[in-house]
Amino acid sequence: MTLKVGIIGCGGIANGKHMPSLSKVKEVEMVAFCDLIVERAEKAKSDYGTESAKVYTDFKEMLADSDLDVVHVCTPNSSHSELTVAALEADCHVMCEKPMAKTSKEAKAMIEAANRTGKKLTIGYQNRFRTDSRYLHEVCEDGELGNIYFGKAHAIRRRAVPTWGVFLDEEAQGGGPLIDIGTHALDLTLWMMDNYKPKFVVGKAYHELSKTENAANAWGPWDPSKFTVEDSAFGYIVMENGASIFLESSWALNSLDVKEAKTSLYGSKGGADMDNGLTINGESRGLLYEKQIELETGGVAFYDGETQSPELLEAHSWVQAILNDTEPVVKPEQALVVTEILEALYESSTTGKPVYIKGE
Repeated sequence: MTLKVGIIGCGGIANGKHMPSLSKVKEVEMVAFCDLIVERAEKAKSDYGTESAKVYTDFKEMLADSDLDVVHVCTPNSSHSELTVAALEADCHVMCEKPMAKTSKEAKAMIEAANRTGKKLTIGYQNRFRTDSRYLHEVCEDGELGNIYFGKAHAIRRRAVPTWGVFLDEEAQGGGPLIDIGTHALDLTLWMMDNYKPKFVVGKAYHELSKTENAANAWGPWDPSKFTVEDSAFGYIVMENGASIFLESSWALNSLDVKEAKTSLYGSKGGADMDNGLTINGESRGLLYEKQIELETGGVAFYDGETQSPELLEAHSWVQAILNDTEPVVKPEQALVVTEILEALYESSTTGKPVYIKGE
C-alpha cells in the first residue's frame, strides 16, 4: 500500500526534516503541498512531489480537493491545532511538528479530534529515535536505574538564536527557547522516567540577552525590537509521585556548558547522563562503576544496509504505525503533558507563583 501525503507549511522544518525523510520511505508519495507563499509550495513539489502533485495556498482547499491519507503539519505553533483538527476531520492521519500546540486547550482539541475521527495523531519529537535515546529508554524500562526520582532536562545554547521565520514572535510561537528546544529535552526526560503525572511547577523566564544590540550570534545579530519571546527559561516540576525535574532552556546563555535535547537521570539503583555520549553509573558488589556506552553515529542499520538518521527512523516508524494499525512511538497524550507543563511554567513566570497542573 502507498500512502498519499500532503504537507502543510513548506518552510524550514519541512525542508530540513519532514520532506527529505518521507522521500526515502518507499510506502509514501507526496502529492500535495500547501504554503502561504506559493513559490515555496512549488519548490517543494519540484523537489519531492510526484508528477501529478498539486500546489495550494489554502489548506482548506487542499483538504477538500486532495484524496490524502496523511498530512504533516509544519507551520508556526499558533496554527498547529487548527490545521491538525481540520486534517483529522478530513479523514487524514496527522503528524504535527513539535510542540503539540501553544496551549493545553488547543492540544486537547487535537486529541479529541483524533478520538472522534479514529485517525492517528503523533507529534514530531524525533530525538526519541536517536541511538542514545533508544538505548537509555531500554535501560530505564529494564529497571536498571531503579526508581527515577529526579531528572534534568537540558536545552542550552551559548549564542544560537534563530533569527529567521517567526521564532522571535511570541504571538506566532507562544514562547522562545522553552517551547522551541526545551520541549525536546522535557519530552525525553518524561519518556525515560515514564512519568506523565505532573503536580505543580515553578518557572522563571528571562529577557536579558535579547536586549543586546549587535550581539554575537551563530546566525547573525538579532533585532531587539522584534525579540518578543524569552531568551532563557528555567523551571522545576514536581510530579504526583514525588519525583521532580529541573528544566533548563536558552538560546543565548553566557555559559560554556552547552547541551541540547539531552537528559540526566537519577534513580535509586543508578544514574545516567548524555553529557559526553551516554554514561550509566551505579553500584555493584559494594563498588561504584561508570559504564560508557559505545554508540553508533548517525543512527542504526534499519533496512538495505543503510544507516538511518533519527528523522528517517521517525518517518519509517510513523508510516509503519499507520500501515500496521499500531500506536505511534510518540503518543498525543504524552505530548499534551509536555504542553501542559510548558504552559504552566510560562504562567508561573508571569505570576511569580507555583502553578498546579490539575488546578489545585
